[in-house]
Amino acid sequence: MRSKSKLLLPRGTKVPRHIAIVLDGNRRWARARGLATFEGHNAGFKAMKKVVKASREMGVHTLTVWGFSTENWDRSKEEIKKIMDIVRIMIGDFEKDAKKEDIRIVHLGRKDRLPEDIIRNFSDLEKKTMNNKRHVLNVALDYGGRDEIIRAVRGIVQDEVPENEITDKLFEKYLDTHDQPYPNPDLFIRPSGEQRTSGLLPWQMVYSEYYWEVDPLPDFTPEKLKAAILDFSRRRRRFGGNDVVEHFKFSPQLAAKLEINWWRLRNIPEGTKFSEYAIDHLREQFGLSKELAKSAAVYMTEALVHGSKNKWVKALSSLKKFYKLIKNELKLAFEPSLAASLEVKLWKDLKNKENSREALDVEETARQLYAEVYRISLFQAAKAAHLRVLAAVERNLAERGMGEHHWARAEDYLQKFYSALKERVA
Repeated sequence: MRSKSKLLLPRGTKVPRHIAIVLDGNRRWARARGLATFEGHNAGFKAMKKVVKASREMGVHTLTVWGFSTENWDRSKEEIKKIMDIVRIMIGDFEKDAKKEDIRIVHLGRKDRLPEDIIRNFSDLEKKTMNNKRHVLNVALDYGGRDEIIRAVRGIVQDEVPENEITDKLFEKYLDTHDQPYPNPDLFIRPSGEQRTSGLLPWQMVYSEYYWEVDPLPDFTPEKLKAAILDFSRRRRRFGGNDVVEHFKFSPQLAAKLEINWWRLRNIPEGTKFSEYAIDHLREQFGLSKELAKSAAVYMTEALVHGSKNKWVKALSSLKKFYKLIKNELKLAFEPSLAASLEVKLWKDLKNKENSREALDVEETARQLYAEVYRISLFQAAKAAHLRVLAAVERNLAERGMGEHHWARAEDYLQKFYSALKERVA
């Protein structure tokens, strides 16, 4: 049995109130393994049940799962029958969960083409759970986004609503999610590597964040859901307005110059302490006061010294203090322990890399680090992470006496790194 503790989210995680997931990739998963299509749907159903439960454990209020679209009727009668058999089992399972965990079950989609017993059982389940409030589970079957909007328009026409009374709020009353506390998904997830919504909740998802998962539904685990939630938590949502996060005002050129001097100790003028360069760099990069920069420089210098001697536990301890100070000053929601762990891992993994191809596997750690600290998505952090790794490779080559030009390349990559970072956080 999976340990629930593995799904605990770091303190400060912004959990989406509503997540929408397309249940995609079952058939491709089956074909890739030489299995019958229905075995893919069975595997997808099992994975979906685990993810639905995990979403509640992680504090998600509303979950929408889209299992059958208005276009899916074009599939073979045999496949449709298998899917509907799974739906019948699903309804029974959801009824048990709803009673135990105070879940409201809602069917999104058309009510006239599904098998009569499914329509009847779903209708009964909706009535039984309509007063449940702890969670909402929307099950989209025979659902299409355009179809939902057309049905809403027809409802408005049938009710003879005067033209001047038609507003956003009135229109939403005719949608399938009309009476829910959180009708609009904060996060949309699509497994199987496809990068489109296919029309799921087009009105409700106008400001949703998107997360693309390369693995198909049968391989989409609660741990992958957790990763998606963490990625969402880092994003800065503006809703067309101003950013609520304080902007970083560092100069990429100056930040790169100051950091390269950390790396090139022989360039520090006589009589100047190493910590003074650290202070200048941290003041520039994070906008710290001189006093705070002094404290931060002490922790960072300690970490660097320990890291150079492979004393990683001590380096981790110093970095935790460093990131705690940064967090308190910048008021960002990252977790200092996680940031410190990622930084130490990055240092260790990069230490002996002398080839950019060798360093490709390190980029994932770099993405996670910059996404965590600067509160951006993994996708948004990818460019900066790549440039940072290239800079470190050039530094390694320079330190091994491979030529002065490697220092110049390292500084160039650092400047590009800070430029890419500022594009995301400015």
